[in-house]
Amino acid sequence: MSQSSPSFHQRLKQLEPRRQQAFMAALCERMLPNYIFYNRALYADSSGQGDLHGLRVILDLVWEHLLVKGARIDFDRQAEKLAELEPPAEDDSFGARRALEAVMAIAAVLDTLRGEAPEAVLDVSRASRSGVRAFIEMTEGEEDGARLSALVRDHPLMADENDFQDAVLETVEGPLDRDELKTLRRLGRNEGVSNLGLTLD
Repeated sequence: MSQSSPSFHQRLKQLEPRRQQAFMAALCERMLPNYIFYNRALYADSSGQGDLHGLRVILDLVWEHLLVKGARIDFDRQAEKLAELEPPAEDDSFGARRALEAVMAIAAVLDTLRGEAPEAVLDVSRASRSGVRAFIEMTEGEEDGARLSALVRDHPLMADENDFQDAVLETVEGPLDRDELKTLRRLGRNEGVSNLGLTLD
């Protein structure tokens, strides 16, 4: 990219709201397994607390809004439901933080659907990358700051994250009809593998 070309974040900010929402929805799809993975681990031996489907339903409604012109959806009510799905505030585990990132990413999309939220698309992009960074830092066990930064920068998971976000941005910058949106949704679902490389299988 030449010096005069707009940066990744500039390109995101220049998108019209519907295209920003499609970008965020695709990233949310890819973060969703982190939330479900955490909930299954947390509630596997309990009486079934936690909601494995609630987040899926809300994100499906976001896609419905994008796909169906004139779809009437009460996103204020969806935001209320979403708030109830946040991990317990007292849980500061790695899994809870990644699950919270997924919830907050969907909350950012809902914010744009309920009114002005100009920084939301940047927040979701950064949240997805920061989750990958945290996962690499946890798994690599490197304490030297410079070496850790290099590890994160060159790690296959971070390269995959950057490539994914580039691909999503390029898609939403082009024609965005129903077929393109469905393709984007499949891209985000990534065959059930999250941005951290976690799979529900």
